[in-house]
Parts: sequence; C-alpha cells; structure tokens
Amino acid sequence: MNDKEAIRACYEAMYGGMIRKDTEYLKTCLDESYVLVHMTGVNMDRDEFFEALHDGTLNYYRCRHEHMNIQVHGDTGRIIGDTRVEAAVYGGGMHVWPLRLDCTLIRKEGKWKMTGSKASTYQV
Repeated sequence: MNDKEAIRACYEAMYGGMIRKDTEYLKTCLDESYVLVHMTGVNMDRDEFFEALHDGTLNYYRCRHEHMNIQVHGDTGRIIGDTRVEAAVYGGGMHVWPLRLDCTLIRKEGKWKMTGSKASTYQV
C-alpha cells in the first residue's frame, strides 16, 4: 500500500471507529496528540472526543465518502475528505451532513496517524 492509500485507509478507519464508537480501534488511527475542531467550533482532544462518542454527545450512523484530496510531504500528510455523514450531535435530531474534514497526519513507526481534523460543510 502506498502512502496515499494508507492515508485514505486511515481516514476511512476513523469513520468506521466513530460509527461503532470503538475508541480502542480509533487509537490505531488517531495519534495521542489528536485534536478535533468540530464544525460548531468546539475543540476536543482525543480523550474528550472519545468521551463525547461514549456519552451520546456525538452519534454517527452511516457515511458515504464522496471525494478525497490527499497530499504527502515526507512523514506528514493531509487529507481533505468530503463525506455524507448521517449523525445526531449535541442533542439534535438525526441529519445527513455534507461534512468536510481537513485532516493532518504524521507517519510514526511506519504507520499513518491523524494529528488533527477540522470539520466544516461543503456544497452538495
């Protein structure tokens, strides 16, 4: 698997873990330094993100990846992914969101891990 394929796999793995609320699995693709900037502007470190998944603040049900732009620069990478996400967050009802995640990654011990994600929406 080349670097771009590995970064794509990391991005897809993150969504799989979010949907399953599987924080042990998410640890395999999210670095200890990971910070999520939610589309509401809330910043969550990795542990806060995991807590929000488990306490029902963030609920993800399905996703469909539509577009990914992947860049690699040595041991750092970036993926901007456009994904239609079915979710219910912060006590709201379930909606399908056109979610854009702008993610930074680092290669550690030969494995790509996300260090940050900034969420926004995109035009469908």
